[in-house]
Amino acid sequence: MFKKKVTLKILLLLIASDILETSIQFFFKKSALAQQGFVVTDILSAAVFLKAVFASPFLWAGLIAVAAVFIIWSGILSRIDLSVAVPIASFSYILVPLVSIIFLHEKITALRWLGIFFILGGVILVSLSSRERSGEA
Repeated sequence: MFKKKVTLKILLLLIASDILETSIQFFFKKSALAQQGFVVTDILSAAVFLKAVFASPFLWAGLIAVAAVFIIWSGILSRIDLSVAVPIASFSYILVPLVSIIFLHEKITALRWLGIFFILGGVILVSLSSRERSGEA
């Protein structure tokens, strides 16, 4: 077991990971929106669709961000427990809806916000319970 404390460096990496994770979702959404008019009915239309998808700069930005998250996340997990890292890295539950409102002009209902906060509350409880267990061991 690691049982290492979360240092400022690890916390900054976790924040970077959350920001990149939010960026990935945004880039993939923008890429998908650009393909809305396509209908795939045969091999030729599938080829045209794939060509358009792979021409999207948003898709490539998303894939680069995925690679960056993989590298950062691997570094984080080599230093702290997974059960500690995941709850701390859950701010994307708030960042994604905020980015959706600001840049995609999506509407987030009060009920959806309530659900988001319930999820975050659960994440906090899980995080606290993992701290309790590590303190007892």
